[in-house]
Amino acid sequence: MSKTNYNIDGGSVFRVDKFVVPAAAREEILVKVRTTHELLRQQQGFVQDFVLEQFSGPGEFNLVTIVEWESQAAVDNVVPIVKAAHERIAFNPQETIARLGVKADIANYQRVPEV
Repeated sequence: MSKTNYNIDGGSVFRVDKFVVPAAAREEILVKVRTTHELLRQQQGFVQDFVLEQFSGPGEFNLVTIVEWESQAAVDNVVPIVKAAHERIAFNPQETIARLGVKADIANYQRVPEV
């Protein structure tokens, strides 16, 4: 499937993080997700979030988080805030994902026009 480059028109941006989380890593990952989402909810431009866990179906990813931001500018503003917060608590997401054997697919999305 090819990617189409849409212009960010000031509309919502959705950060979608999909994870394959081994059962032994579930609790640690959920603690990190909760901590991060508590911070995100306090940021300017935050609209809503969802932390979803698969309970049926053949899908590969068993944990999905979605955060809606009011604009790309809000996303750009929050990145350094989250990075600094993670550094303060000595949390390295990439190291944690690798250590726990978690597979991650992380990207920003926007609505498809006229669907």
